[in-house]
Amino acid sequence: MNRPPALPDPTDVPLRGPVLPFKTQLLKWVGSKQKFAHDIIAHFPANMQMYHEPFLGAGGVMAVLAPGRGFGSDIFGPLVQIWQALAADPDQLKAWYADRWQAFHAGDRVAAYEAVKARYNAAPNGADLLFLCRACYGGGVRFRRRDGHMSPPCGSHPPIKPAAFARRVDLWHARLRGVQFDQLDYREAMARPRPGDLVYCDPPYSFSQTILYGAQAFSLPDLFSAIEDCRRRGVHVALSIDGTKKSGGVDCEISPPDGLFTQEIMVNIGRSMLRRFQMGGQTMEGEQVRDRLLLTY
Repeated sequence: MNRPPALPDPTDVPLRGPVLPFKTQLLKWVGSKQKFAHDIIAHFPANMQMYHEPFLGAGGVMAVLAPGRGFGSDIFGPLVQIWQALAADPDQLKAWYADRWQAFHAGDRVAAYEAVKARYNAAPNGADLLFLCRACYGGGVRFRRRDGHMSPPCGSHPPIKPAAFARRVDLWHARLRGVQFDQLDYREAMARPRPGDLVYCDPPYSFSQTILYGAQAFSLPDLFSAIEDCRRRGVHVALSIDGTKKSGGVDCEISPPDGLFTQEIMVNIGRSMLRRFQMGGQTMEGEQVRDRLLLTY
């Protein structure tokens, strides 16, 4: 008689421990955890079966982890196009960037940047988004709430040269060669992991990121429900979420349902990128951001 596989015991999960940082960025993206990903990954299960990241964004945590097998997904189509090109045709990704970089340096840089931004806003696509995220002011990819158009101006510093970007593509392609990238709602993505898999969630900050893609429609209670469903299936979940931080001078406190998580770890992620844009040149003392890393195991 065949028995169903035993679910992993959430109280007996050995952790991965220290990992080496990987600091080379591919995309510039507000909220990227890459600089601090090694601190987060140290608390992942040591023996996970498959890695899933349903709010992929700039992929910083996944790149540091470099999973042998994994799924990365996001609801934002142009962003997923970038990741799918990285996996299937990295030379195409290099060409997208080089073509736009050359046009940018051929004449008036601001006019060239605005032309790429206008083309993207008329028909959102990964090729234009790739260049814009590296060329926009401060790497702050932001979208207007009223129409969804990308809004930041051209940055003051020139984007990196195509040869340097190509080397980054090769590094990232090698680290993520075992990952499949899909355009999926997080609820769909979190329905496919199996017992012993790990899901790492880094959703948009619920209080401060309403100008970032997808944040307007994001529902924290729905995410907690999806996490509970994973937990019942024997899937481990790690969630990065607002910790001791402020938004517009208001202390933000988020309380998950009782019993959903077994551990809470505070991770210092430095100064808030969004607050830097909002403070208009004021000093950033006292604006340190700490994320809570919540674990179901």
